Amino acid sequence: MAITSFIPSVWSARLTENLHKSLVFGSLCNRNYEGDIAQFGDTVHINNLADITVKPYTPNTDIAEPEQLTGSDTTLTIDHGAYYNFYLNDVDAAQANSELMDAAMRNAAYKLAEDTESYILSVIREGAGTKKSGAIPEGGVYELLVNIKTALDEKNVPRAGRVLVVPASIEGELLLDNRFITGNGAFSEAHLADGSVARAAGFDIYISNDLNNELVAMTPDGVTFANQITHIEAYRREKGFDDGVKGLSLCGAKVVMPSCVYIHTIA
Repeated sequence: MAITSFIPSVWSARLTENLHKSLVFGSLCNRNYEGDIAQFGDTVHINNLADITVKPYTPNTDIAEPEQLTGSDTTLTIDHGAYYNFYLNDVDAAQANSELMDAAMRNAAYKLAEDTESYILSVIREGAGTKKSGAIPEGGVYELLVNIKTALDEKNVPRAGRVLVVPASIEGELLLDNRFITGNGAFSEAHLADGSVARAAGFDIYISNDLNNELVAMTPDGVTFANQITHIEAYRREKGFDDGVKGLSLCGAKVVMPSCVYIHTIA
């Protein structure tokens, strides 16, 4: 086999597609700075604009001098990396066999997604603006969703794009609640966002097996995430007669608007 015939773009496309399909939290963050990744340790400066002042207008009166736009600088650091490294008998044969290549990249993507989701969740847990804990109210999980919605409303968090990520056990509780089943578009596909399982209390609801007793409410503006497959290459194994394939995935995540991230831990 000739290593020179290895086509990294083909393998990378398979990996990236499967990786994105496997991400829950990664798909719910904004990815505005993805193209700025080149290597581990890269930093991206994010300017958060301060509020603009709105003033009353009086006819026939000069308006005030314009205010200067100001903002705070937030740094997104590409500080997390994970790689895979496996071997097979013949890279050429694998490239010719799309089913084999898809299976390999699907498995690599699934394992990278597990690692990436754990990383993003750790960032969200640390940076969330609101962290509360308590038992499920007497009115059930649905009442808890309404309480979270109200808390976000009181913080003036935009209603557009709100998502709620829950463990599978919480989905089960909701499925037993008639208010959820018969609620406003709870199971109507016309109201569901891509990948969500239901909609209730103003949230598109997603399931994550990385959660145990937590509910994470957020908007895409609240968390930014950047991910890049920076290396994928084939090589000849030194201690064998097989071909190896290895790849490196780099990412960074940052809670840029803490008020838009709310975590409730069920005590």
